[in-house]
Amino acid sequence: MFRLILHLIRGPLRSRESLILENVALRHQLQVLSRGQKRPALKNRDHMVWILLRRGWQGWRKPLVIVQPETVIRWHRRGFRAFWRRKSRRRSQGRPRLSRHERELIQKMVANHPTWGVPRIHGELLKLGIEVSQTTVAKYAAGQKPPSQGWKTLLKNHSHEIVSVDFFTVPTITCQVLYVFLMVENSTRRIVHFNLIAHPTMEWTTRQLVEAFRWDTAPTYIRRDRDKIYGRVFTAMVKAMGIEDVPTAPRPPWQIPYIERLIGTVRRDCLDHVIVLNHRHPHRVLSEYISYYNESRTHLGLEKKCPVPRAVEPPESGSIRKSQVLGGLHHRYFREAA
Repeated sequence: MFRLILHLIRGPLRSRESLILENVALRHQLQVLSRGQKRPALKNRDHMVWILLRRGWQGWRKPLVIVQPETVIRWHRRGFRAFWRRKSRRRSQGRPRLSRHERELIQKMVANHPTWGVPRIHGELLKLGIEVSQTTVAKYAAGQKPPSQGWKTLLKNHSHEIVSVDFFTVPTITCQVLYVFLMVENSTRRIVHFNLIAHPTMEWTTRQLVEAFRWDTAPTYIRRDRDKIYGRVFTAMVKAMGIEDVPTAPRPPWQIPYIERLIGTVRRDCLDHVIVLNHRHPHRVLSEYISYYNESRTHLGLEKKCPVPRAVEPPESGSIRKSQVLGGLHHRYFREAA
């Protein structure tokens, strides 16, 4: 009773604005309580009413009954954070997101080719006309090794005039050892020539040189190791063809890095996954792989290009297709009109 009398005495002394705000607060609470629930759930618009009352009226605490004043303060802080989070949101979201089809294509490439690294996959996507950064490819190719630092360029100023040659061995299922002879252009990484034999001789090796470079296609320099297979017959033919013979120092494989790297690539990409049956079998396998290597495989050392130039196929050329290489060990990706 005393509080009612005190309220009646103070009423005329308060400003009209304060009375209006108190009336709004009480009416709002009556409206909430009239919803017929034991504990009415407050909605966002109810929160907004009390946030506005708190900001514009100092006596907002007194008529408040349905919640604690600390609850209104918490609503206000939450709304403040949401307002500034929305206001400070960037207008531009950076690069456009990859489509679902492109993400699935990256994941399929990773699954089908566990020996491919992120740079290889990125180069393949660029050839398919899909403009995407290597970082984005790495994001969707989880578990891939980081891109390597590339090969140290030896004799960089003359790489377009140099061909490197070397042998490596291939065991067969009958424990026979075959010798594979490779020749590669240093500048383009293109495999110029290959052949294999069970018992190589100096004359056979010299004949490979003649078969690889006919007419005026011979390089200026030829790099090789000091194997005795390159004897006087070989060196004499090199000189007769106008090629300068540049052997390496004793036991330094790093002086012929391109051919050494190529041999490792042929093993990892091809021969490590094949059981060689006889003499004819590796010749067929290597022929198919070398065709893929020269014409389709992208190279980190060539800025994601191929030894034999491969045109970029824009998206409007058609949908993406793939053809198998070596029974599905590798794939060629290309665009084909529907």
